[in-house]
Amino acid sequence: MTAPVQRPPLPGRPLPGHGRFRYVPLKGRPDYSWPGGKRLAVWVALNVETFGFGLKGPTFGNPLPWPDHRNWCWLEYGNRVGIWHILDMADKFEIPLGHHINSYLYDTHPEIMKALSARKRDEIMGHGRTNSEEPGQRPEAEERALIEEATHAIQRHEGHRPGGWMTPLQAESLVTPDLLKEAGYKYMVDWPCDDQPFYMTTRAGPLLNVPYAVETNDYLSVIHLRQDAPVYEEVVVRQFEELLAQSVERPLVFAISLHTFIMGQPHRLRTLRNIFRRIREHRDFDRVWLTTPGAIADHCLAMKPGIIPGS
Repeated sequence: MTAPVQRPPLPGRPLPGHGRFRYVPLKGRPDYSWPGGKRLAVWVALNVETFGFGLKGPTFGNPLPWPDHRNWCWLEYGNRVGIWHILDMADKFEIPLGHHINSYLYDTHPEIMKALSARKRDEIMGHGRTNSEEPGQRPEAEERALIEEATHAIQRHEGHRPGGWMTPLQAESLVTPDLLKEAGYKYMVDWPCDDQPFYMTTRAGPLLNVPYAVETNDYLSVIHLRQDAPVYEEVVVRQFEELLAQSVERPLVFAISLHTFIMGQPHRLRTLRNIFRRIREHRDFDRVWLTTPGAIADHCLAMKPGIIPGS
């Protein structure tokens, strides 16, 4: 599908809308709790991605002329080295991870997928085939086929279909939520505009959106804002502590998003270690539910209508 040309509305015309959900202010929503009476659900996303050599991908610094092996090597470092540091640290602090995986990893990095499949506290989520392509920039039929290919690869190797999806680069088309619902997904994390889950409207029925990280995403901090790792640590911990304090009033979700080629760099590992330690050792940790997005989704899906916005 070709994206429509974006023009300002004419005088007296309404702003364009997406039609996926209506505005529901945070205040005044029904109260509920997470399992065990917990008030703040915390989940950590680990973006595990594979990139074609010479194809499009994130860059750290100015890109070189094609094929830009330098930036490809920076990304590949996350798969050869960084991910193993992060997995060890998550084990040390007993942090469950929600893995956004490109399905081509089963072919390009089978050792990684074997390790992830063996991690019982974690969750494997759909994340396209590779982050060298943007599914949402393709015609609808091609995007549908791409989603199905990525989904079937996970099902074939894991024995079950993934419940959650994140579009590579969050670069959706106008019909991505429809295609995900039609493909059998329970939830997505592409619309990070709330601190609570909410339902989206699709042509095949409601689809849950679980809060995802924007300002606590290491990609924003390190790549876009050029912040040093200790700055990222303080941002993440301040966000956690503020949401934990607010969760006395209402249940909330706090997400952290990590990339193997960013936080897996040795000079940033101390930062990640401090983040996990400070969360684990917080004086009000008894109100925290360390979990996965799939568990958050299952808890919401089991609630009676009228509690989760959009239900």
